[in-house]
Amino acid sequence: GRAPNSAVRSFCFRGGAELLFDGVKKHQVTLPSQPEPWDIRNLLKWIKMNLLKERPELFMQGESVRPGILVLINDADWELMGELDYKLQDQDNVLFISTLHGG
Repeated sequence: GRAPNSAVRSFCFRGGAELLFDGVKKHQVTLPSQPEPWDIRNLLKWIKMNLLKERPELFMQGESVRPGILVLINDADWELMGELDYKLQDQDNVLFISTLHGG
């Protein structure tokens, strides 16, 4: 059976960020269950290992997103939500927008 903490999440990528993910703008993923709720820090690690196809340095810097990637949680700036420490709730919608244009 499924453990209660495994959850289907949807992430969206916009503004060119989707190009790092095979051009797919919306991903539905099932995160593995773990005893603690998922926070953004662990989520980014998971995305890096499982979804990022190439050039992770264009998306990640250290354990966070690189400057120029905007993160919205339910349409609110993640800086208002605790950034990496924000605990994902059921039904949360996480949106990553690249504000870097050109090369």
